[in-house]
Amino acid sequence: MRKTTKISRRENSNKAGYGFVSPYAILFTIFILTPVIMAVVLSFTNFNAIQFPSFVGFLNYINLITADEVFMQYVLPNTVKYAIIVGIGGYVLSFLLAWALSNLTKLPRTIFALILYSPSMTTGIAMTVLWKIMFTGDQTGYINSWLMELGVINEPIIWLVNTDYLLPIVIIIGLWSSMGVGFLAILAGILNTDESLYEAAAIDGVKNRFQEMIYVTIPSMKPQMLFAAVMQIVGAFQNGQISGLLAGNPTPQYAAQLIVNHIEDYGFIRYEMGYAAAVSVALLLIVQVFSTISKKLFGDD
Repeated sequence: MRKTTKISRRENSNKAGYGFVSPYAILFTIFILTPVIMAVVLSFTNFNAIQFPSFVGFLNYINLITADEVFMQYVLPNTVKYAIIVGIGGYVLSFLLAWALSNLTKLPRTIFALILYSPSMTTGIAMTVLWKIMFTGDQTGYINSWLMELGVINEPIIWLVNTDYLLPIVIIIGLWSSMGVGFLAILAGILNTDESLYEAAAIDGVKNRFQEMIYVTIPSMKPQMLFAAVMQIVGAFQNGQISGLLAGNPTPQYAAQLIVNHIEDYGFIRYEMGYAAAVSVALLLIVQVFSTISKKLFGDD
């Protein structure tokens, strides 16, 4: 009787667990799993959002690699540059700033953390208004005004049309808004590191804060580092909002065109949904590759 009672209790506890998990499972299925499956299915079709999709096999993927000159010459290189600088650079910057804040007392640390985190919560409209004012292409723009006062330039630069400056501006804004939940996760991991580890490290010969960071802090917070890395990668690859709001879609001469902008161009402007789905699947695979690399670097295995 005792064994039966234990088994029944275990079954009841499992039911309770399924009940708690079910809301997340339902939302995950509706808003993540189902769209991914539909994108994969549509990527093998020719679909214009009006007529019924027609199966074309791997034609969309073949065209993406061999016939889409815009993607290969502009979109992919721009995305790689943006992802490397904003993804890796933003990740390193997040760690260094979190580590610096961890050395402050609670009140200034909280204030500076909110200041650094707040740009990641900025809406697209607010971001566009702010940065368009900064990079206005006449002497009233703050950047032009400052540079002309310093004597760096003699006449205003039309920043958001000039193809030499558009992608760097998008990268700067991306770095400015990259201190998101990954930054907070790293900060929390540093603050919750066991103090006894630092004491043991001091006995073993660790002499300064930099050595503590290398030999104690980073190894003891791998889960937070992994979470921040994945969030930074996903954010870098899916961020096409900045260039679209600043310069339109497509951007002038595709100077700041990213993969997400390419998907929106074909999906919502040209209504070539099948091809847009193929590009989105390619983006999903790229993100998965970089996420796997991050897991290898910061995972427990």
